[in-house]
Amino acid sequence: MTDTPARLLSLLSLLQTPREWPGSELAQRLRVSARTIRRDIGRLRDLGYPVEATLGAEGGYRLVAGAAMPPLLLDDEEAVAIAVGLRAGAGHAIEGVEEASVRALAKLEQVLPSRLRHRVNALQSATIALTRGDGASVDPRTLTVMASAVAGPERLRFAYRAGDGAESRRLVEPYRLVSTGSRWYLVAYDLEREDWRTFRVDRVSEAFATGARFAARTLPMDAEEFVRRGFGARGAETYVVEVAFAAGAAELPEWLRSAALPGDGAETLVRFESGDAPEWVAARLALTGVAFTVRGPGSLATAAAALAARLTAAAAP
Repeated sequence: MTDTPARLLSLLSLLQTPREWPGSELAQRLRVSARTIRRDIGRLRDLGYPVEATLGAEGGYRLVAGAAMPPLLLDDEEAVAIAVGLRAGAGHAIEGVEEASVRALAKLEQVLPSRLRHRVNALQSATIALTRGDGASVDPRTLTVMASAVAGPERLRFAYRAGDGAESRRLVEPYRLVSTGSRWYLVAYDLEREDWRTFRVDRVSEAFATGARFAARTLPMDAEEFVRRGFGARGAETYVVEVAFAAGAAELPEWLRSAALPGDGAETLVRFESGDAPEWVAARLALTGVAFTVRGPGSLATAAAALAARLTAAAAP
């Protein structure tokens, strides 16, 4: 990229993503040398952008909060107004305020000087917003942490409260934030359960990015479709799955072994809670390659029968 102004804008766009960028990665993305990146960083600093550099074998750059707002064509009042508006919209999942707005909030709050951050917090705490429908409120800070982890990408830890009140702690690789207009959901790969999961953001607390990067996995379908097939679009709650496998627990994948009930026979009874669509659960169970019988719920048994019929028809000459 030889056009200096265009390259500087591209570099600034990358740095406004809440993460640390190794100099070599910036150079590769912009197709220039590491020396050019160092010169461009100096130009941005001259323009007032607080770019921080870290030492190390790779070295890294990140945009940080400075003594004043960098020249984003926003004055203090405008910055406060935008931050409050984005927080209110994100916190109550107002229809039309989707993931792009959360990313914008994450970028703005990253460079907001402490004096302005204090004004935003004070105004937010003194404001009561009216929500529509039955959408639950979420902490905007949780959304911004999640958005930053998705953009990183960085592994995310948080405490989670299930529909039945059960508390757990999760370590996930975040994929996308999805808004249904009344609720926010996080689509992520749960590392302990070795499967994709959908989490209601209003049930998340103590979220923080671990700093551990990961190679992005491929979700089997579009994130919105994944949420819709699970429970986001229908508002359905979780249910208990009970399945008997014709094999010992040791022959099952880890995500099922952890849900196996005590027993010494050749059959293993597994019981776990799911919020995913029965069709999705049936497909996951079938992919284990182990014969099983659905004990409950009835919706899962129906979905398994329908899947079996479709596969049988597909295999017929």
